[in-house]
Amino acid sequence: MNSYTNKLSKNDLSNLNAFCAVERLRSFTQAANELGITTSALSHAIKNLEARLGVKLLHRTSRTVAPTDAGANLARRLDVGFKEIGLALDDVNRYRDKPFGKLKISVLTDSARLILGKYLPHFLAKYPDVQLEVSVNDQMVDIVAEGFDAGIRFGGTVPEDFVATRLSDASKWVIVATPKYLFQRPKINAPEDFLHPDHTCIRLRCGKGDVFKWDFNQGEEWRYIDAPSPICVNETRLSLELSLKDVGMTYCLESIAQEYLERGELVVVLPDWAPASSPMYLYYPGHRQVPQGLKELIATLKEEIALEQQKTALVRKR
Repeated sequence: MNSYTNKLSKNDLSNLNAFCAVERLRSFTQAANELGITTSALSHAIKNLEARLGVKLLHRTSRTVAPTDAGANLARRLDVGFKEIGLALDDVNRYRDKPFGKLKISVLTDSARLILGKYLPHFLAKYPDVQLEVSVNDQMVDIVAEGFDAGIRFGGTVPEDFVATRLSDASKWVIVATPKYLFQRPKINAPEDFLHPDHTCIRLRCGKGDVFKWDFNQGEEWRYIDAPSPICVNETRLSLELSLKDVGMTYCLESIAQEYLERGELVVVLPDWAPASSPMYLYYPGHRQVPQGLKELIATLKEEIALEQQKTALVRKR
């Protein structure tokens, strides 16, 4: 008697891959977005697969998706199979002159602007056969569970069991505001002055859901200020835009505000109290074979960042 595997068609493989995405994400909408198809097409594919197998694979309600026992067992075995297929294709691709395939990266908003926005164009021009998908999200993401090949985060937040490559030097955390705002408000001479009721501190909610406390460092002395504020945002760029409108002061990486500082639109408040940030790292799981294009991406980013640092150093010497 012929087994199901002897009759696998192109559509079967596509539908099995679609099922794995739904089972892993527990969401038809998220799976459809990941696969680049409509939710309707995905639902149709799963129904066809269930009809072909004669077994129900997923319990579906208006709010939840969960595998049946048969679906959970199938997903576990398919996960191994699709990983082997991916490794086999990677081995074939290594015979190519240049890397080929899809590369998925999860990055913070700040690292997207400071690193990828600046240096990706060179990589994309040099390796046109790599399909790069970048997800910008300040939430802490399990890159393995979410299907990413790598992530970019601050050093202190990179999981210990991952391979990490340092991309940037430490920047500084600074308080910035417009000259007009500072002229109209009480003078700030020490970190505690930010607590004055006539000052507006635009607060920032981080990826873990906590609101940042403002850290200050001068020599061996550290201060932590949790200033009350009428406004809290979860995106640095919006905070800067509000500061540029004289709404209040923003706590951010100096490199994020650099263009405004150079033009004099914003100034740093208490620069002698600015603490250093952790460097940014690109990290990926060490137990997996490094996907096509990732080594080249790391090399390109490090090369481009080093060149910019050399240019900056030359300018400062003049």
